Amino acid sequence: MSMKVVVTSLFGDGFEESLTSEFPGMDFVFVSSQEDQMREIEDADVFMGTPSREVFVAADHLRWMHCPGTGIDKLTEIPEIVDSDVVLTNARGPHAAPMADHVISMCLAFSHRAHEMMADQKAHRWEMRKYDRSFIEMEGSVMGILALGGIGSAVARRAAGFGMNVYAVDKNPFPPPPGVIELWGLDRLDDLLAMSDWFVVTAPYTPDSRGMIAAERLALMKPTAHIVIISRGGIVDEDALFDALRSRRIAGAGIDAFETEPLPKDSAWWDLDNVIISPHASALTVEMWEGRREIFRENLRRFLANEPFIYVCDKSAGF
Repeated sequence: MSMKVVVTSLFGDGFEESLTSEFPGMDFVFVSSQEDQMREIEDADVFMGTPSREVFVAADHLRWMHCPGTGIDKLTEIPEIVDSDVVLTNARGPHAAPMADHVISMCLAFSHRAHEMMADQKAHRWEMRKYDRSFIEMEGSVMGILALGGIGSAVARRAAGFGMNVYAVDKNPFPPPPGVIELWGLDRLDDLLAMSDWFVVTAPYTPDSRGMIAAERLALMKPTAHIVIISRGGIVDEDALFDALRSRRIAGAGIDAFETEPLPKDSAWWDLDNVIISPHASALTVEMWEGRREIFRENLRRFLANEPFIYVCDKSAGF
């Protein structure tokens, strides 16, 4: 009997055709709606996507589930998934480079006021004096990174290239890689916040990291410091951050991930002039999509050959 694989994501660019031609013995079903997923998962061996609880519990003999992105927080919220024997893999590689580029783009925008220059350009304004002595040199400044996984490490390499002094904290510290001066445990998070000129949030969203940076921690930051949130919303207390930015207790923030997405049209966040908002889009390059598809194909090859998967997640740890 052929193996059934339900695919609910990464469609387009010839992906479906490449799967059916490379794996002719497999029964691929390409669906997107909730109803279709519920019907098709019932007798599926493999599911690629992020099913709702309702969809997952309809599965009868699922063996492997692949999350097409990196964050598995929506899946580990479902107790039946965590408690099951279903192996969960994700695609934790292709997003790191573009997300790290995005972090640096936000740092550069703040340090050289690029967003203000775009407004001046639209208004046909040439105001050299306005910018005199207002730029920030990134060289010699301190970047602090919360979590030195794939994204954090990619940010660190780029920051070191700009001559920044890079420090990081991680839940499971290890000897610092080249370009990182010190890598500490989470017990030094307060120290890191106090010393950072640029503080970058690259941690996964887990029960441990939720609300980890609350008002009292934001109060440790320098008034000249900037914070960049690139991984997930909800790790930094958004109300506390909003107050700190509005009252200029922190100089600015670049935010690609909010707790509620999309950010509501009437949100007060849109109107803060010391915030740069991007719509959870930092990873969206052509290469990232192709990289995600290739990881799924590689794991399918391994599944068929009975070889160990790449990027197996720890469902109880949440990443």
